[in-house]
Amino acid sequence: MSFELDKIEKFKTIYELNWHKIKGFDGCIHLELLQDNQTPSIFFTYSYWKSEKHLNNYRDSILFNTIWTSTKVLFNQKPEAWTLNVLEF
Repeated sequence: MSFELDKIEKFKTIYELNWHKIKGFDGCIHLELLQDNQTPSIFFTYSYWKSEKHLNNYRDSILFNTIWTSTKVLFNQKPEAWTLNVLEF
């Protein structure tokens, strides 16, 4: 996610007020917020979910919709999201 510099603190406040709700959502195993070292306007959320179904339940929730509505107006570029599989050897 990329934000205008003057919107970063607003985003951090939204995240700080909601991270415990996301982390407590059924199926969320791990949640982190990461900020790019070289470009401080770029952030990533990094989360582990028990299953894709759990993640989709979160994405379909009122909680996600509320957070997304307040966050998407702060972006300065279209956000990207990836769902990844862990490869085990």
